[in-house]
Amino acid sequence: MVFSSLVFLYLFLPICLIIYYLIGSRIRSAAESASSGIKGHATQAQNLILIAASFFFYGWGEPIWVGMLVASSFVGWLVGLWVERSQTMTGKKIAVFFAVLSNLGLLAIFKYSDFIVENINYAFVTGLNNPGFALPIGISFYTFQILSYVVDVYRGEVRAQRRFLDFLLYVSLFHQLVAGPIVRYVHIAHEINHRIHTWRDFSLGLHRVCVGLFKKVFIANVAGEWAQRTLGGDLSTLSMADAWLGLMMFTIQIYFDFSAYSDMAIGLGMMFGFHYRENFNYPYIAKTVTDFWRRWHISLGTFFRDYVYIPLGGNKTWAYRNLFIVWALTGFWHGASWNFMLWGLYFGVWIALERLFIERLLSVLPNVMSHFYLMMIVTLGWALFYFTDFSRLTTFLEILFGLTQTTRMGSTTLDDLSSHALWLCIAILWCMPVSEWLQSKFQQLRFDHWRPVTQAIVLLTTDLSLLILSTALLVGQSYNPFLYFRF
Repeated sequence: MVFSSLVFLYLFLPICLIIYYLIGSRIRSAAESASSGIKGHATQAQNLILIAASFFFYGWGEPIWVGMLVASSFVGWLVGLWVERSQTMTGKKIAVFFAVLSNLGLLAIFKYSDFIVENINYAFVTGLNNPGFALPIGISFYTFQILSYVVDVYRGEVRAQRRFLDFLLYVSLFHQLVAGPIVRYVHIAHEINHRIHTWRDFSLGLHRVCVGLFKKVFIANVAGEWAQRTLGGDLSTLSMADAWLGLMMFTIQIYFDFSAYSDMAIGLGMMFGFHYRENFNYPYIAKTVTDFWRRWHISLGTFFRDYVYIPLGGNKTWAYRNLFIVWALTGFWHGASWNFMLWGLYFGVWIALERLFIERLLSVLPNVMSHFYLMMIVTLGWALFYFTDFSRLTTFLEILFGLTQTTRMGSTTLDDLSSHALWLCIAILWCMPVSEWLQSKFQQLRFDHWRPVTQAIVLLTTDLSLLILSTALLVGQSYNPFLYFRF
């Protein structure tokens, strides 16, 4: 994983960027000489470069699944045209139904078939063999993107894409293919063929990538290794304090891991002329569970809101039924295991309780108590998310709440706390809108009015420093997973 990260960072990405911009500039120069329109021609050539780069990137780890990605995209493209050209509502609905069936069918086969067979065997005492399909990386994301496209065409929110290669580009963009965010076609439809490249976007995108990479290796990896050592080890040796500390580390890890990937995806998109929506908005500063989920994995939340919750009736008809359906699906989307379903319903229950009376109660409490309430609910929820084995989950919760006799906090944990005190302070501060504060300070220094060369030097120095530090940490770390690759 470390080798792959370094190859991508120092070889694949620079080569891709050089070819992308060289091809664009060459075509522009030729078109200008011929006094013809240049924007469309240059973009089509660059689109082909991006498609090729995306295939190479996706096939680096799983070349066998590139064909399925292309086939899924082709079916989605055809169905979009089918929906738009159908003369009757019945025809349009049949097309949408086919898109839902084909995409969810893929998820059922590759992501949930083992789970379904295991539960059939348990319920009916049968001996069916598990299919054992490997999970294609990113399938949960690109199937949802295809579905959102077809539904948006059906609703008339966007025109169907006429060119298959342009649609394939939308589905396969390596910036966000393997772990999101879920990019909706309507948000980038114009940029597929009419991107505007600016040095400002490029520099801001590069900065976003460097910050995201640093968050990943400096915060998420350290917290993840600590959490794995604590939660993934022998629970019988775990103290109550160790359990809470390990769960806190996983709480830090999952936020910085996924938000860092989103930062890098958004930054890479900007470097190539795409502008994706934000996927996180400092969720740990929320004061209610409802507000937390407006800030966490925004692209998934808005997907279920727009394509499941509102069509079911939203707040107008059977609101609580719709709420629990959405949260059951949200949990199940994350993994083929009952603990994810429990995790989703857990948050559904808390959101329902907030609607009934908790929000009114919190409105009269000090902000610090509201925030403490939120963090307790969310942190306990991550325990349900982490443990796929219910027996280990039960044991852990007993330790967490002091229901079993445990040892005192070990000396190793105390040493870890003392040696990581500064790191922990940085991690906690970074969960807050520190970057906005820093930007306000730069504005006070009138950074925007500095000479462009001076601005470039400052940003480049900052990015280079982050890149060097991140590389050094990557080389020195053996623990470097991306949690959301498995979803």
